[in-house]
Amino acid sequence: MRRDNQSSVSEFLLLGLPIQPEQQGMYYALFLGMYLTTVLGNLLIILLIRLDSCLHTPMYFFLSHLALTDISFSSVTAPKMLMNMLMQTQSISYAGCISQVYFFLFFADLDSFLLTSMAYDRYVAICHPLHYTTIMSQNLCFLLVIGSWVLSFAGALVHTLLLARLSFCGDNTIHHFFCDLSALVKLSSSDTTINELVIFIVGSMVITLPFMCVLVSYGHIGATILRRPSIKGICKALSTCGSHLSVVSLYYGAIIGLYFVPSSNSNKDKDVIVSVLYTLVTPMLNPFIYSLRNREMKGALRNRLRRGTFSG
Repeated sequence: MRRDNQSSVSEFLLLGLPIQPEQQGMYYALFLGMYLTTVLGNLLIILLIRLDSCLHTPMYFFLSHLALTDISFSSVTAPKMLMNMLMQTQSISYAGCISQVYFFLFFADLDSFLLTSMAYDRYVAICHPLHYTTIMSQNLCFLLVIGSWVLSFAGALVHTLLLARLSFCGDNTIHHFFCDLSALVKLSSSDTTINELVIFIVGSMVITLPFMCVLVSYGHIGATILRRPSIKGICKALSTCGSHLSVVSLYYGAIIGLYFVPSSNSNKDKDVIVSVLYTLVTPMLNPFIYSLRNREMKGALRNRLRRGTFSG
């Protein structure tokens, strides 16, 4: 028993990915490689930004926090998934499941807020270039990042506390490779009306509202470019915003596909597959996007490789 008979479930069973047993080894190697690439690639971004003074700007300040968040976000789900695949087990403890929900929500929300801060930074850089250094002051950058962390902490905590109040009697099987909040709410034998209402309200605040802010920022950027159309201006805008737009498209595209496009109960595998894109593929691609599309990042990497050192 757990939590004074409020819940008779001491563990949950994660069904994992829809993979045939004979293919487990191949997919294990694939996902392990993706996770290691995510960690090493994002660590490289953080290291380059830390060591190269040319990258000590607001955009790269936000990018370093985004890279740290991507490492943490993948680390919430990937190690447990890989361990279950390796050990041929499906179980996760009640406490481990609740903790996984909290940290998953925390870093997912933080990703959303940081991408919004980066969109605002790009808006100021293109629409108000003469006032950029004044508007994007160090104090504002710190305030945006601290605010992102605080709001993410609060949002994830609300969901987790409400989830911990629910009872789970009977079925403890989660058709997923991690403890998904929506899946757990559906499993509960308690009244989940409040949970569902909070999921809608908080989800609107931490996902929908930031997404709208990103769209507004890029709407202003597009309008500014169209008012002064030139090949040079368009190229500069693409150079400035291309990487961020790519990451935003991947991130919100996966969220929309997962949470806003309903799937039938008989098509749960779709949600699991999209979640792989959301939790593993997108964080892994971010370093490549920012490295391959960003001239300053490539220059910083070349300088460090030329010197043969990553020490300060």
